[in-house]
Amino acid sequence: MDLIKAIEQEQVRTDLEKFNIGDYVRVHLKIKEGNRERIQVFEGTVIARRGSGIKETFTVRKVSYGVGVERVLPMHSPKIQKIEIVRKGKVRRAKLYYLRERIGKAARIKEKLQSKAAGRVTEEETAAKPKEQAGNENE
Repeated sequence: MDLIKAIEQEQVRTDLEKFNIGDYVRVHLKIKEGNRERIQVFEGTVIARRGSGIKETFTVRKVSYGVGVERVLPMHSPKIQKIEIVRKGKVRRAKLYYLRERIGKAARIKEKLQSKAAGRVTEEETAAKPKEQAGNENE
């Protein structure tokens, strides 16, 4: 049993960005066509995460030409090149399956606001601004 866990730990990826349910993400996938390999981007809302360790998966949903498209992706797959978070979502559920029945504005998710400490500009940054730019801001 320990041998299996050791092998699984080698395969677990730590380089991917942390994201939650409700986040709008851009997943860069390696697609193999014949003997060529290219990157394809799948962009949508994370509606579910399940499993743990090497078996963890997440579901990304988008609406393409009026048709809902969902893709279940293994978290630690070598086919995933990177995951970008476009927007953080503010949700109160672990699974957002209710979005399947909703379209348009009803399917929107509120955006999570940044904390004041993270968004605050420090005094050093304002002092480091060139005076030309500071003068243009008042116009």
